[in-house]
Amino acid sequence: MAEQPSRTVLTDIDIPFGSLVLFFVKASLAIIPAAIIVSFILALIGWIFRAIFGFGHMGWMMGY
Repeated sequence: MAEQPSRTVLTDIDIPFGSLVLFFVKASLAIIPAAIIVSFILALIGWIFRAIFGFGHMGWMMGY
């Protein structure tokens, strides 16, 4: 017979303020390269859509 999973209730977390600040500084610095990578990926996807479908050219609105 399989054991039933035990349940745990978390009531309090005691994290020193300095450690919490250091964690948030590290997390915010880690966001910078991730945002650069995501922006390159989105730019590539946008370039592909413009190449295939011709999006991004506003000439069709002006009658060209």
